Amino acid sequence: MAETHVLFVEDDDVIREATQLALERDGFAVTAMPDGLSGLAAFRADRPDIALLDVMVPGLDGVSLCRRIRDESTVPVIMLSARADSIDVVLGLEAGADDYVTKPFDGAVLVARIRAVLRRFGHASGGQPGNGETEPQPVGGMLVFGDLEIDTEGMEVHRGGRQVALTPTEMRLLLEFSAAPGTVLSRDKLLERVWDYGWGGDTRVVDVHVQRLRTKIGQDRIETVRGFGYKLRP
Repeated sequence: MAETHVLFVEDDDVIREATQLALERDGFAVTAMPDGLSGLAAFRADRPDIALLDVMVPGLDGVSLCRRIRDESTVPVIMLSARADSIDVVLGLEAGADDYVTKPFDGAVLVARIRAVLRRFGHASGGQPGNGETEPQPVGGMLVFGDLEIDTEGMEVHRGGRQVALTPTEMRLLLEFSAAPGTVLSRDKLLERVWDYGWGGDTRVVDVHVQRLRTKIGQDRIETVRGFGYKLRP
């Protein structure tokens, strides 16, 4: 099985080298860069399977780099932030990141989060053979909600006859909603089903992705049920 290629952008030499070694021990191939501009060049040259971007890197900060990557690709992106309560977390998610990890982080936790994201995107989980688990596939068919059409076989979404470009995370989120229209899904349930969190996670990840999804499929299509979660309007 081919190694999963990770682009890691971090300006701290100690963190960059230690994390690169830890990821390589877990079977990942790693390209480590010290700043955003070299990270962007490496992304375009190597087309990695996943990108780990520190928020505060010189040249081109991590949030801006995430936007540039998202303009060109739907490759999964995890932001690394030293401040969990910082606006940087939300900015990174709004820029198109799929998840974030707070520094300092435990290497095992980082690897678990990387593999969780890769499972959602259908990539291999590191350079080692998998454990035999298969990703659940949606039932085929076309789902229609007003002017919104969801092709669960072709993994395409159209609104008013025009194709809507969704990231894989946004698509999985929409599939969860469309599988139970009118049913309220809690943030914790969405974290479990979409982000593969077997533990408590930051619900800001859900909120930002729901808002991003709304801008693409219609602001009134997903309703907020205050104190409970969200639901798709049939």
